[in-house]
Formats: sequence, C-alpha cells, structure tokens
Amino acid sequence: MISQQYPALLIIAPLLGAFVVAVLSWVDKKYCFGMAVASLAAATVSSILLLIDVVAQAPEPIVYKLGGWDPPFGISYYVDSLNALVLAVISCVTLVNLGTVRTAVNKEHPGKEGSFYALYLLAVTGHLGMVVTGDAFNLYVLLEIAALSGYALLGMGHRRAAFSTLNYLFMGTIGASFYLLGVGYLYIQTGSLNMVDIAGILTQTGATMTVLTAMSLIFIGVLIKMALFPMHAWLPNAYTHASSPASSLIAPMTTKVMVYVLIRMMLTVFTPDITFSMPPVTETMVWLASAAIVGCALLALSARNLKRMLTYILIAEVGYMVGGAWLGNTTGMTGAVLHIVNDAAMTLVMFLAAACMAYRLKSLDFDDLKGAFSKMPFTMAFFVLGAVAMIGVPPTCGFFSKWYLLLGGVQAGNAGMFGGYVFCGSLILSSLINVVLFFRVFEIAHFEPLAQGVDDHGHPIRPKIPMEEAPPTLVGGLALTAVALVVLGLFTSDIVDVIEAGVLPLLDPSLTDTIFLAVTGS
Repeated sequence: MISQQYPALLIIAPLLGAFVVAVLSWVDKKYCFGMAVASLAAATVSSILLLIDVVAQAPEPIVYKLGGWDPPFGISYYVDSLNALVLAVISCVTLVNLGTVRTAVNKEHPGKEGSFYALYLLAVTGHLGMVVTGDAFNLYVLLEIAALSGYALLGMGHRRAAFSTLNYLFMGTIGASFYLLGVGYLYIQTGSLNMVDIAGILTQTGATMTVLTAMSLIFIGVLIKMALFPMHAWLPNAYTHASSPASSLIAPMTTKVMVYVLIRMMLTVFTPDITFSMPPVTETMVWLASAAIVGCALLALSARNLKRMLTYILIAEVGYMVGGAWLGNTTGMTGAVLHIVNDAAMTLVMFLAAACMAYRLKSLDFDDLKGAFSKMPFTMAFFVLGAVAMIGVPPTCGFFSKWYLLLGGVQAGNAGMFGGYVFCGSLILSSLINVVLFFRVFEIAHFEPLAQGVDDHGHPIRPKIPMEEAPPTLVGGLALTAVALVVLGLFTSDIVDVIEAGVLPLLDPSLTDTIFLAVTGS
C-alpha cells in the first residue's frame, strides 16, 4: 500500500526532484520552478497523510525499515506524533515559501534559478531526513546534506554573504564534529546506532562515564548548530547578508529542526532518567536559555537593520524552546514543541515581510524603511500581525506557546528549581523588549518622513508617497502565512493533543517497553 511508503516518499520526492531540477537547469530553466514545487508538494502531502496515520494509531509509532533490514542492523525511520507534527510543519512552511519567493529568486539570482531550486530541495531533504530518521549516524549524514546545501544558498547572497557564510561553515563544522564524536562514544558503549535500541541498552547500563561524555558532546554539538547564545555570533551576519529567498527558507527551518533533534536526543536516546539525572546540569541549561532570551533581546535593540533585528529575535526564540525542554516537566516540554510549530510560522511571516520590503525598498536598514506604511500598506499590515504574534498577544499562536512555557517555568520553580522562575522572568522581559523593537520599526515606517510644515488650514504637509507593493505572489504568500498565525492559535488545543501523544509516552517509563518492541519488532 502506498500509505506504508509515506516516510520514504517525503524524503525521496525532494531528493530526486533536486537532481531533476539540476538537469533541467541545463536544458530549459523555465521548468525548474514547476518541478521544484511538484517535488515539495509530494513531500508535503506525504507528511500530512503520515501525520494523520500516526495520530490514528498513537501511541504506537510507525517504523519504516529501509531495504527491509530490521533495526538495529538496518536504518529505520521512526515516526511518532512528535516528529510527524514537525515533519508536517517543516514541509508546509518550505512549500509556502517556495511558491511565494519565485519573483524574488528571479530578481536576486538571475541566471541561477535552477541552481537555487536544486539547493533548496536538497536543504529541505536534509532537514526532513533529520526529523524522520531513527538512526543516530544517519542523522549526521542528513545533517551534513542540510548544512552543505544551506551554506551554498546563503553564500549566493550579496556583498559580504560569502564571508559570512564561511564563518557559518566553520561553526557548523565544529558543531557537527562534536555531534559525530558523541555518536562514536555511544557506539562504544552500546554497539548500536539505532536510537530506540540505544535507549533500551542505556536503561540497563545507566549513566556511565562514557554515556555522560557522549551526551555532553552531542548536546554541545546540537547547541552550536542551533546558535544558542553565546554561541550565536556567526548567525546574524549569515542571515543579514543572505538573499531574501534563502533567509526565508533557512531561518524558519534550521533552528527549529535542531531544537527537535535536541528534544529527540533528550527523550528517546538518553531517556529522561539519564537526561535529568543531574539537577545542577538541568538548572544550568535553564539559566543558559534565560541568558539567551534576555541577551539576544538586548542585542536586537542595537540593530539598525530589520533582518539583523529579526535574527536576534530568532536566536532569543531558540532560548524559549531550549529552556522549556530543560524545565524537566511535561508542560514545559509541551510548550517547547508547540513553540517549534508556532515559531516556524512566525519566523516565516517576518522574513517573508522582509523579502517584500527588500523587493521594493533600497535596503532593510531602518533609515530606508521611512514611509513603508504608505508605500506598502498590505505588506506592513501583515508585518504588524507577525509582530503581534512574536510579542505574544492572543489569539495569535505566539501567546499560547509562551503561556505553556510560563506554566512550565512556574511548575519547575515550585518543584525547587529557582531557574524556572528566572526563565519566566526572561520570557516576560523579552516580550516587553519585543514591543519596543517592533514599535520602533512601526514609528519609522509610519510617521517618517515627518511633516514639512503646514498648509493654509493648519494641516501638516506630508510628502506624498505612491503605493508600490511587492508582486502579488510575494504578498499573497505573506498573507496566507499571516492568517495562519491566528488559525494556529485557535487550534492550539488540537495541536497540544498531538504533541502530548508524542511526548507523554517518552516521558512515561511504563510505556518504554511498548515503544521498544514496536520499533525492534521483537
């Protein structure tokens, strides 16, 4: 049955599509975009149908054995409600972005459209593969596919893009090396690379020095890859100097997938018993996440470029998710996963709005945003909606994930983790700083240029700015994603039900044996 092939189809479709697009770029470039959309649409449909199937049979996961080889000897795709939801979100976000940025690609990458779309599909393939795989080493391979294609996409930008991407490459390589070394230590201890098989063995061996070393190396590598403060300095330049179509793909996708990888390692590979076995380490991670939230929010205040400001906000959002995951309770973990979903949508809205502005305005420096509300009223209206979600105003989705994170922080604080209260304070302070950040942009874009005197009736004379919106495809995609922020907020309870169906079995030791038997087929 084709339904049994969904886990493979969502990887095969964009992977093969990338090769076809690369060939078409030499034959006839006009077919490249259509092929890219068709490939990604097939992956998106597969991920949505896979999510439906997983929810229907929860908590038992779907296991796809590549080549028919049983794990742990063969590579398997492991899909539960947790990663099925992330797969659906990532595929939908990347498909909407691809259909939206075509005019921007033609403008910013003339003559290189085929190369851009091929790299785009490879980047999506790598990220989807990291989410669906159940093999620790296979995750590293897919991580490198995603990273190499991402470097190429970001390096295709303007001015200092190549140099900024080189820094990205150095830090990405260091992070990947830490992860791979940690997997090596895991293999020394367990003799297996299958994630669930490793977890089953670790429940017998416990937290040995080798296991703790592996966990430390893997977590450090993943934290570097997601650019958690203070390991973030390379990311603002990379996103700021990249082209708008590249940054609107990488920004909503990469950090969210790396947070998912962190959560998967915490819950499935090392299990909560080992992950949260050292309270000082757990509290330190919450403090580090709190520092990331406040530190990057303050750094955003110094930004004089819209895309740079948004990047600092994005890094602060990483702190939201990491802190929620390390609170050590179900509410915090649920909030972290919910924020993966919501932040992917919010980040897409903000970077698509930036892409629309970059298409018509000189640049995204604040001084060049004067009069943007008059020149691009629709774009700015959707930008305001995205900003409201980022701040956390109901009924937008940003409010609900922050609410779960706040509740998780309070629960952790009541359980004796003072860092939980600090985390709550950092969330509130960051939201207040976001108000300042976005209203500063609104002030520049709406009230400037200032009135030039008054007329005979005493009314202020403001320079007339003709309306000149971005192309309909750009504005249409922005409108769709902006409306989705409200829709996601209204359906939060349903999304939380899916998340809890994936998270609770991993947090409940009584269900570990059931999951292990389902994966291994023993």
